Amino acid sequence: MAEIHPTAIIDPDAELAEGVSVGPYCVIGKQVSIGEGTRLISHVCIEGPTTIGSCCTIHPFASIGFISQDLKYKGGAPGVIIGDNNTIREYVTINTATFDGDNTLLGNRCHIMAYCHVAHDCTVGDEVIMANAATLAGHVTVEHQAIIGGLCGIHQFVHVGRLSIMGGCSKAVKDVPPFMTADGNPLEIRGINAIGLKRHGIDRENITTLKNAFKMLYHQDFSVSQAVEKMKAELENTPELTHLYAFIEQSERGLT
Repeated sequence: MAEIHPTAIIDPDAELAEGVSVGPYCVIGKQVSIGEGTRLISHVCIEGPTTIGSCCTIHPFASIGFISQDLKYKGGAPGVIIGDNNTIREYVTINTATFDGDNTLLGNRCHIMAYCHVAHDCTVGDEVIMANAATLAGHVTVEHQAIIGGLCGIHQFVHVGRLSIMGGCSKAVKDVPPFMTADGNPLEIRGINAIGLKRHGIDRENITTLKNAFKMLYHQDFSVSQAVEKMKAELENTPELTHLYAFIEQSERGLT
């Protein structure tokens, strides 16, 4: 049975799984589905269509599933899909996608700190950390295990790569390559995310290879395409390099 505080308001069409806890003054609308063991501490507002997975913790005054702020929104039922084991802190806002049938997506085991904003049509991967007041504009993609520092602003359609880290108060208007450290306004790539790579089990040889790839991209007088050709010719291929090559080839906004 779900545990529901008497002051909470829950639409009859909402679906609450076993062990859901809904605290004081929460408001849950129709077409909301909440998975087993998820806890809404208090004053949380969720509109549908929104699906939230199991064992999430949502803190006071979070607002999830309200309509896109995109002026192209013309109605329909766009939604939000959130995975399992996420922490969503105070005053976080996660908006729906813009067009009927599309969804804003948040993966598993993410830590979204206070006042963060995830705008319409964003895709956020697993184990992402967004520090206080980090903001994603529409259509941003954040890959697995990326860290976005506090007060960062990320422009529409920017792609933030896996295991990258952005320093606080940074502004991203171009794509942030995977495995890199970025900081500043204008944003600059400062090196590879060596600490993050070690924490996630990337061995020393692969880290050295990524350091060499960084030097070819940013410290030698090559175009991006020339740097990639040189990397492919001179560096032993690894899963991380394969991912980096694909990221570069698919970049639409260009690299930071």
